[in-house]
Amino acid sequence: MRRVTFDLDVLRSFVTGMELGSFAKAADRLGRSTSAVSAQLKKLEEQAATPIFRKSGRGLALTEAGETMLGYARRLIELNDEAASAIHGVELEGWVRLGLQEDFGEAVLPDVLGRFARAHPKVKIEARIARSHDLAERVLSGSLDIALAWHCGETLPYSQHVADVPMRWIGPAKRIETSLRNSEPLPLAALEAPCLLRTVATETLDRAGLSWRMAFSSPSLGGIWAAVAAGLGLTIRTDIGLPASVSAMTPEIAGLPALPKMALVLHQKDAELDPVAARLADILLQAALQALPRDERLKEVA
Repeated sequence: MRRVTFDLDVLRSFVTGMELGSFAKAADRLGRSTSAVSAQLKKLEEQAATPIFRKSGRGLALTEAGETMLGYARRLIELNDEAASAIHGVELEGWVRLGLQEDFGEAVLPDVLGRFARAHPKVKIEARIARSHDLAERVLSGSLDIALAWHCGETLPYSQHVADVPMRWIGPAKRIETSLRNSEPLPLAALEAPCLLRTVATETLDRAGLSWRMAFSSPSLGGIWAAVAAGLGLTIRTDIGLPASVSAMTPEIAGLPALPKMALVLHQKDAELDPVAARLADILLQAALQALPRDERLKEVA
């Protein structure tokens, strides 16, 4: 079997395009032309000696070999970047203040902290897990350097759109009968107001002409998961960070109305971040995109 040495620049374009859902966006992000990225993808398939993409509607999706390649490509790039940071980051010191939406606490934070600490052991990180409105206010006031949060209507001067993530009806992992079947008000579990997803749930049900009642309210996401798992009510979240005790529901099967997507954004305190915050922001974005459901990453390739 011939020995193959994959080009890291090619792999970076491949991974970036899949995570952004568009190779045109990847070209933009990486400062390359779309034709240059297309040539890189052709080179990748030639090196792999097997199709990486297959046609899917008007766009492209990954083949089985492509999915395998994507996993290895991420690992190779992460190791490369970690090595580069470790070599050049020995003088990187200071501290950075990071904010995360609750959904990303367990799904993203351990990976982000681990990768950053290995490369920059002298940097102190202060992390805060909070709701989107609180995170936006803290970035505006300067008490957080960067924050990954759902867009809550706050207009911040320095924010980067990361992805549009579908909202889902969430019920217990062990299915129970919903009150939609017997015309009783649908029980809901939601975070205390004001809460964007609470508002989306009630307004969506109102537009669909379905009655509802607020069966459970909590200041923490952990409380919501417990209530949903116990069958006290349904809630709205995304697929990110769902505990095993709950699961996403198919609206058509459950008789529930379809839900819109929600924008995920990265807020930053300044237009230009200092080197410490900029490096952490890069790792945070990579981890957040990887946490998205696979179907949201395998979109039409432009």
